[in-house]
Amino acid sequence: MSAHTTSTPHRILIVRLSALGDIVMASGLIPALHTLYPNAEVSWVCEAGCAPLLKHNPRIKQVIIWPRSEWEALLKAKRYVALWRAIKAFRNRLREEKFDLVLDGQGLLKSGLVAWMTGAPRRVSIIAREGSHRLVNEVVTPPPGQDPVMGSEYRYLAHYLGAPQGSFVHDLAVGDEQRQRASNVLKQALDAAWGASATSRPIVILAPFTTRPQKHWVESNWSELAGELLAKGLQPVVLGGPADTEAANRIAATQPHLINLAGRLKLDESVALIAQAQLLIGVDTGLTHMGSALRIPTVVLFGSTRPYREGPTPRTRILYDAPPCSPCRRRPTCNGAFTCMTQLTTQRVLEAALGQLEMTA
Repeated sequence: MSAHTTSTPHRILIVRLSALGDIVMASGLIPALHTLYPNAEVSWVCEAGCAPLLKHNPRIKQVIIWPRSEWEALLKAKRYVALWRAIKAFRNRLREEKFDLVLDGQGLLKSGLVAWMTGAPRRVSIIAREGSHRLVNEVVTPPPGQDPVMGSEYRYLAHYLGAPQGSFVHDLAVGDEQRQRASNVLKQALDAAWGASATSRPIVILAPFTTRPQKHWVESNWSELAGELLAKGLQPVVLGGPADTEAANRIAATQPHLINLAGRLKLDESVALIAQAQLLIGVDTGLTHMGSALRIPTVVLFGSTRPYREGPTPRTRILYDAPPCSPCRRRPTCNGAFTCMTQLTTQRVLEAALGQLEMTA
């Protein structure tokens, strides 16, 4: 891996527009870049919904919002002149920053266009697809399967640039106000569930929700697991977004002492709550990857996808049975049976979870 020789950059932009889990995994670029270029400023451009993951980080100079929804609304309304003006204003905003190194961590046409708009003299992309290689100077393609650890492609990019081994460490920052708000919401929920008998139990975050049905674990298993955790003196807490509240309510309905906070915390408040937890159990979703990035004992349930085979530390335990059809990603061949996930029994998950707790006790 030989890095492109050029002058030392002073203003660096990371382009990773979306996918919460990928932004978590790419966050290791921040300390890696600061180690490699101690005097450089690092900025990040992303969609508005992902900005809360980054805006509390003191090692990022600024988070620039890519106004995707605004552009889409103008396009839908056929307001083409206004759309062109909005795009031009965003391009001018990027050019004013005078970035000298831009890293496209998404490798798609949309992220390549954002990188190109900066006019930066050096633009490097990971695995450029959709023709985005024409919008950058360099394309970095990690060899598949060589690095089993979470965030491997971003780590490869860091090493390609010359960052020393060990400098790529996932970097999620927690806001003070968000930490307080998460604590308050949790305390209120505990008081409501337990009343006068509320005791201090180790918090176990459950992250059952994701974007595709083939990545889900069986809903009834979550209820059963919650019951087992409660019986062991632990306090399960379900986390998720506003779209997950209906499913979360179904899971919580059978366990009156299961705390259901799905839809009740903002994204950065969820990060703050995870940082205070003693354990996290989840599927392939952003909240689960946050547990690993924050070094919380974590159990990950993979089936149709397997973005990594190892966590950043032994505190992450991955349950994955590698059936011959997996990873199928977006093209399941099982006609909705999703055996890769259904064969993960509640008992296996419970044993793995208790093992992670014991290891970090």
